Amino acid sequence: MVDHSTTLSPEPIPIIDPAAPFPGRKLVRSWLVPLCGKRTALPILMIVFDFALFFGLIWATVWFSSGFAKILAGMVAGFVIGRLFILGHDACHQSLTPHRKLNRVLGRIAFLPSLTPYSLWDIGHNLVHHGQTNLKGFDFVWAPYSLEEYRALSPARQWLERIYRSGMVPGLYYFIEMWWLRMYFPTKTYMGAQRPAFVWDGLLVSAFALVWVTLLAIIAHVTHQSFWMTELAGFLIPFVFWNFMIGFVVYAHHTHTRVAWYDNKVEWTQAQPFVSTTVHLIFRFRVGALMHHIMEHTAHHLDMGIPLYRLKEAQSFLETHLPGRIVVQPFSWAWYFKTARLCKLYDFKSRCWLDFNGNRTSQPMASVGAS
Repeated sequence: MVDHSTTLSPEPIPIIDPAAPFPGRKLVRSWLVPLCGKRTALPILMIVFDFALFFGLIWATVWFSSGFAKILAGMVAGFVIGRLFILGHDACHQSLTPHRKLNRVLGRIAFLPSLTPYSLWDIGHNLVHHGQTNLKGFDFVWAPYSLEEYRALSPARQWLERIYRSGMVPGLYYFIEMWWLRMYFPTKTYMGAQRPAFVWDGLLVSAFALVWVTLLAIIAHVTHQSFWMTELAGFLIPFVFWNFMIGFVVYAHHTHTRVAWYDNKVEWTQAQPFVSTTVHLIFRFRVGALMHHIMEHTAHHLDMGIPLYRLKEAQSFLETHLPGRIVVQPFSWAWYFKTARLCKLYDFKSRCWLDFNGNRTSQPMASVGAS
C-alpha cells in the first residue's frame, strides 16, 4: 500500500544540536518515511507536459525565421531536455511512481532527448555515485585530483583538467568524462562488465538521435531552409545546452569549500557523509522549481526514495532538524566562479581544497565527520 500522506510522524522529532553526533542515516530516513509516498498520474502528466514543451520548441527552431529566435528556442529546448532528464532520473531511482516496470519504461522515454542510456546511467549513478558519494576511486563525478596525482598527469591532461575546473565549460566535462566515456557504448576500460541491456539502450538513444536529425533534415528540405542552420538550432544547440546544464548541476551539487572528499573508505564510512557531501543550491525566481527541485539535493542523497515532487518539503525538514550540518548556498555567478577558482585540487589528508600550485584555498575539515 502506498502512503500518499505528506504529514510527518506525529511523534516529536528533535532538533539535533550541531555539536552532537550525527543521529544516523537509518533514523533520519525513518523521519522522512511519510514523504516517500509516490503517485502515478502526476509524474505521467509531468512527462507528457515536458515532452509537449520539447517538441514545441524544436518545431519553433524551424518555424521562426529569425536566426536569433531559432537559437533561443534551441537553448530553451535544451533546458527542457534537462527537465525530462530529471524526471527520468527519478524513474531510474524507482521514486517517480510506485510501479517498478512503469518506472523503467518512463525512465527510458524521459531519457531519450538527452540521449542517456538508461541501464548505464543506473549503474554509474545509482550504484556508484549514490553508493560511494565523494569517495575517491569509486565516485567519479567531478572527483578532484590530489596535488601528487595532478603533477603525475601528462601536460595535455593537466591542460584539460584546468579547462574542466575553470568553471567556463562544465558541459565539456559531462560530455567527455561521463557521457562519451561511460555511457555511450563505453569500452571495458570504463565499464568492465558488459550486459545486453547496455547495448540495447545505446541503440535506443542512437535511433532516437537518428530520427531527430533526419526529421530536421527533411523539414529543412521541404521548407527550403538551410540544412546546417536547422540542424544547429534544432539538434546541436539543445544537446550542447543540455550538457552544460547537467555539467553545471552535478558540479554545483558536490563542489564547495565546505564539502569534503575522501580517499579512504574507513574514514568515509566513519564520517557518515550522508548530508555533508552535497549542496542545497538556492536560486531566485523559482528556478529551482523549474528544475523539478533537483537542487534540493541533500534530501535526495539521504533517501533516493523521496520523489521529486516532495523534495522541497523533505529538504526543509532536514535543514530545520539538522541545523549547521547541511551546506546551503544561495546561488550567484560570483559564488560559482569563486568556487571554480578555489576548488581545483584536493588535499585528502587535511580535507581542504587547493589551487593548481598546491596552495590551500579552504579551511581544513579534519573533523568533518562530526560536523
